[in-house]
Amino acid sequence: MSAYLLNRVGQALFVLWAAFSISFVLLQAMPGDAILIKFQNPDLGLSAQQVAEIRASYAADSPILVQYVQTIGKFLTSDFGYSVQAGVPVSRLLAAHLPATLKLATLGFLLASVLAILIAFLSSLTPFAWLRGALQSVPSLFISIPTFWLGIMLIQIFSFRLKLVPVINPGPWQELILPVFTLAVPISAPLAQVLVRNIDEVMTRPFVGVARAKGANRQWLLWRHVAKNALLPTLTIAGVLFGELIAGAVVTETVFGLNGIGGLTERAVGSQDAAVLQAIVVLSALAFVIINLAVDLLYPVLDPRLRTKVGAAA
Repeated sequence: MSAYLLNRVGQALFVLWAAFSISFVLLQAMPGDAILIKFQNPDLGLSAQQVAEIRASYAADSPILVQYVQTIGKFLTSDFGYSVQAGVPVSRLLAAHLPATLKLATLGFLLASVLAILIAFLSSLTPFAWLRGALQSVPSLFISIPTFWLGIMLIQIFSFRLKLVPVINPGPWQELILPVFTLAVPISAPLAQVLVRNIDEVMTRPFVGVARAKGANRQWLLWRHVAKNALLPTLTIAGVLFGELIAGAVVTETVFGLNGIGGLTERAVGSQDAAVLQAIVVLSALAFVIINLAVDLLYPVLDPRLRTKVGAAA
């Protein structure tokens, strides 16, 4: 088990290093220069010598390899550098914007899980074939809806027409209602599809047939025997989707004007603030590998049969 854990941690560290290195190369290859964009503005009245000194303070003229080594060394000590546009440490920007994104992503994932379980269980329990077909087509509908369009429609209907959720000066939780729903709907679709297929597959197994022959009804089978076996494979796709939620809240935060990592990313892209973008990429990769590592380690805990396989593989 310890060898399995070390192997998974090693893979996670490799993913982090690869995400850092690839994003560093791509950011360096971007046209334009964030320092020149900000400090060559004639309104600031800076001389060429002063701009050169500023570039030197950011080590912008150092060889690429030196910048790479210095940057990765600083990241290992939690020093993400300075934002050119904001003029403050990147770590301070992340600390100010990350809580809003974490709250949005967590609530969105919880709501998506509830929607997926409702769709899957209702489609399995209904005795009507037409209703089962309709429920199983809901995930395809959800995943085909563009996130930005759904957000705009929710604002139009629930804020402007029905006036149920204010968009001007909303409360701390009111401002999350529509963004959470916007984020949850497309995420619930793949979860529901995987869960429905897993339930159908488990229903065909011999032990379910034996329980059915003994007189168990469909509801009892679903809750007692099928649900646990069907939920285990869903954990993998759930881990991937939660990682994407944290990294992909840009559109939702932009539509609803939330001050999270998505808004910070949008402004950093506009100003080519490479230090901020580099930190956001590594942060997103870190969230992704931690969640997927937790899912991998949770499997043997939930299913004792996997402990033997893990032990054999280790």
